[in-house]
Amino acid sequence: MAGPGSADRPSGASKAHAATQAALDAITAAGTPGALAQVTDARGRWFGESGVADVDTGEPRRPVDRFRVGSLTKTFTATVLLRLDAEGALSLDDSVEHWLPGVVRGNGNDGRTITVRHLLNHTSGIFNYNRDAGFLAKFTGKPFLTHRYDGATPEELVKIGLSHAPVFPPGEGWEYSDTNYILAGMVIERATGDSYASQVKQQIIKPLKLRATTVPGTSARVPGPHARHYSKLYEDDPDAAIHDVTEFNPSVAGAAGQIISTTSDLNRFFGALLRGELLPAEQMEEMLTSVPIDGEEEPPGRPSTGETAKATATYGLGIRSDRLSCGVTVWGHGGQVPGSLSRAAATRDGEHVLTVNRNGDWGEETLEHAVLEAEFCDG
Repeated sequence: MAGPGSADRPSGASKAHAATQAALDAITAAGTPGALAQVTDARGRWFGESGVADVDTGEPRRPVDRFRVGSLTKTFTATVLLRLDAEGALSLDDSVEHWLPGVVRGNGNDGRTITVRHLLNHTSGIFNYNRDAGFLAKFTGKPFLTHRYDGATPEELVKIGLSHAPVFPPGEGWEYSDTNYILAGMVIERATGDSYASQVKQQIIKPLKLRATTVPGTSARVPGPHARHYSKLYEDDPDAAIHDVTEFNPSVAGAAGQIISTTSDLNRFFGALLRGELLPAEQMEEMLTSVPIDGEEEPPGRPSTGETAKATATYGLGIRSDRLSCGVTVWGHGGQVPGSLSRAAATRDGEHVLTVNRNGDWGEETLEHAVLEAEFCDG
């Protein structure tokens, strides 16, 4: 079941997104229950959908669907810290030890040599708690169904990451680590005396009027209209059973991946960010100063895009750039959380923005990259 997409402008204009719609249909043809996208550009807004929001009822995906955005949360977290840097509340070059004394210690980890900047661009060398065998044993495979409501505190997640030796000395490599952003959330709270959720609301959600964006904390539900979220629990077997994982305690993702939003709100956020509406020029330059992505870790059963994609991607402060096959460079982020895969991308001027979501957490990453190629190269 695939929908033809819809538009907020004359129907003829939607033909410009025929390739994007075809890329969404390819995602559902490959087995994802449903896919949803919104494009914002000079011509207006276009919505595309394919497949279903609920495999039992056959209800289609809708533009109003809320979903767990996963690591797109990182761009929100980095933006809050950069706004605090602009206000003089902290500095990107402050050590983690300065704000979290004694927290990052042991097994060769030393917060005195790691800066806030190292956290935000993944050059700290701190091990990703999501790769810990004990964590995976609880939150992948069938054990996830038992532990889905357990949750975790930031301190517990950091402790898992620090139980491992650093992957490399600070500033001497690049490796994606959710532990970095759990620590970044803790820095926000220490520097402001306020909660992470409150700061995201004050610094981003309220100014941009993101009415469908929430920071759920420990709440297991997805509020408002939403698609069901489906998972194969990261089992390697392509015929693994599919489970409804719409509800789970997202505190295990924290400031690295807990936010819930919509394609419309995410387009508004990334567009405003890149147009300079959230950060002064100095902080915007800091955010976009990026380092090469040496390699990308994917959860079990989630094939990566391959060496070509890695070679054309860089990572700034909570945002990445990707150079597409047609030479266009887009800025944004990807996100994965049980039952939901998302990708946001925008041109540097923030005038052409795409957000895509699929309500299943398996399948080739190349399929969602193909949506970007279709929109920015063929649209």
